[in-house]
Amino acid sequence: MGTKTVDETAGKTDQDEVDEVAKTDAAENTAVDGDATVDGPAVDETDAETDAEAGAVEKEGPTGVGQGAGAVVSAGLGIVSLTGSWVGTVASAREAVFGQLETTQSSNVQTMLEKGYGDAWQATALWGGVFALIALIVGVVVLVRPAFGAPGRPQAAWIKSVSWAGVALGVIGLILAVLKYTDVMLAVPSVG
Repeated sequence: MGTKTVDETAGKTDQDEVDEVAKTDAAENTAVDGDATVDGPAVDETDAETDAEAGAVEKEGPTGVGQGAGAVVSAGLGIVSLTGSWVGTVASAREAVFGQLETTQSSNVQTMLEKGYGDAWQATALWGGVFALIALIVGVVVLVRPAFGAPGRPQAAWIKSVSWAGVALGVIGLILAVLKYTDVMLAVPSVG
């Protein structure tokens, strides 16, 4: 009598093949220690080392938070230089009070305008110029900072944009402050 050859794969379904592959993978990932069997995925030590090294590099490198903060401060100070500040308002009011104290009833109107309003206006312009100059300096420092930082690490585009805005606002504020202080723009009116 003849022996029959049975094709083992003929009666298997796709699901049976998937189950066999899963069993084979599970057997490869199972560690045996004496009588106890522990199932678990195999850990590739090189992947863990690579992840640890990448985390260390990210922690060591600059994050750009300081540059971003400097850019925002520069833009904020530039806006303050154009719109005015509390310090400028107080300095202006102080100069106005001193001007009123220095003038008397017998003073002419031009002297009263100069002392009461002109000096106050110049104090406001002076403080606007100070804020504009600080905004300009901070913006330039943020823009040139990457040249002295980690090579190969580019500065974020938004930091550059905000820094340039701070520099531009600082320049505009500085020009306006000089024009106001020298009475080229919005001078105290003269009488007669």
